Amino acid sequence: MLTPKYPPTDHAPTTRSAPTTAPATTAPVPVAPVPVSNRPTIQLTPGSTLALVGGGTAVVLIVGTVLVSMLLAVAITGASVAICAVVLRSLLNDSRNGR
Repeated sequence: MLTPKYPPTDHAPTTRSAPTTAPATTAPVPVAPVPVSNRPTIQLTPGSTLALVGGGTAVVLIVGTVLVSMLLAVAITGASVAICAVVLRSLLNDSRNGR
């Protein structure tokens, strides 16, 4: 039930022919290497470099702003919980002392 089901492997059809008296010899065709000049390259113009630097700066500023705001939210929450704890502690101490 949970075992994978693989499709059957494809086999090339085999043809049987009568053996020839002399086997045909074919030499492999050499393949020319691709010249370096024909390979795709990335060319950075001054405008595209400026756009990359500006985009990277924007991403860093946005991520930094989000992280700082999250840290500030955690700090404010922690401070408010601490204040609530102090107030509750003083109220409980007052009620135990009978004031």
